[in-house]
Amino acid sequence: MGSNIKGRQLPCVLMDVNTQNDFLRADGACPVAGREDLIRSLRRMVAWAKRNHAPVISSVDCHRDREVRFTRLPPHCIDGTPGQQKIDFTLFGSYVKVEGDNTLVVPIDLFRNHQQVIFRKRTTDFLANPKADRFISSLPATNYVVYGLGIEGSVKSIALGLLARHKHVTVVVDACGSWCASDAEQALRLMDAKGIELTTVDQFVANQLPRPIRYPRVRIGQVSLRNGMYASLVRPPAMVDENGEKIVVPKTNGQKLNGKSNGKAGGTSTRTDSASVKTNGRPARS
Repeated sequence: MGSNIKGRQLPCVLMDVNTQNDFLRADGACPVAGREDLIRSLRRMVAWAKRNHAPVISSVDCHRDREVRFTRLPPHCIDGTPGQQKIDFTLFGSYVKVEGDNTLVVPIDLFRNHQQVIFRKRTTDFLANPKADRFISSLPATNYVVYGLGIEGSVKSIALGLLARHKHVTVVVDACGSWCASDAEQALRLMDAKGIELTTVDQFVANQLPRPIRYPRVRIGQVSLRNGMYASLVRPPAMVDENGEKIVVPKTNGQKLNGKSNGKAGGTSTRTDSASVKTNGRPARS
């Protein structure tokens, strides 16, 4: 498969579920229970992934304003709001966002150039996104490790969905959050009964990948992918005047989905899957 890194299997793929501001910040729309402890656990998972260069698939909960929701949670993760964004430390040095448009058009070799692939999720079932389903089904991975929010909803759905696709699934329990303790306990019992492995952060971070994947030493800013084509969303660096006031720079609209650019955004240009990707030239964080 094209996503096979250097002709070998991926020993471990992390599933980062809904680690967003509305759930993890104190001023978010619906902060999760035990938020402080959960953030410490999430930081350890992210540190392990960076240290071992493990590939990461992230889901981002997305809702349209005023849409009908079949959930007990208040309105959250509304398109275009700060609460919808991933909390800063869960973004890796090289990542790509795959936009959802109900098609199957997605390159299956994204992990050649990006450590993190981010998919939008409109429903509780992450794998209802056909692009996410195709990408995961095509990966030559031997193990999926799930963490994030919430146990009683998205985490359970993703874990059971991966299991139904004959994947080996591990859920890091104390790196998962919930809003209802009884529902979370029931979800964990169900996953355990189905044969999903349950572990803790301490147990998991004691492991080490046998041969870390080496990604290109280029930081891809914020890159979106729609209909199989890249579109650079990298903004020019912030500028300040002599008084230290921030100078507002108009957004450029020259980047096109066909891979062409008017060259106004800062950085160098690389070629990936016959499409141009703007980079900011900074080295990736390790």
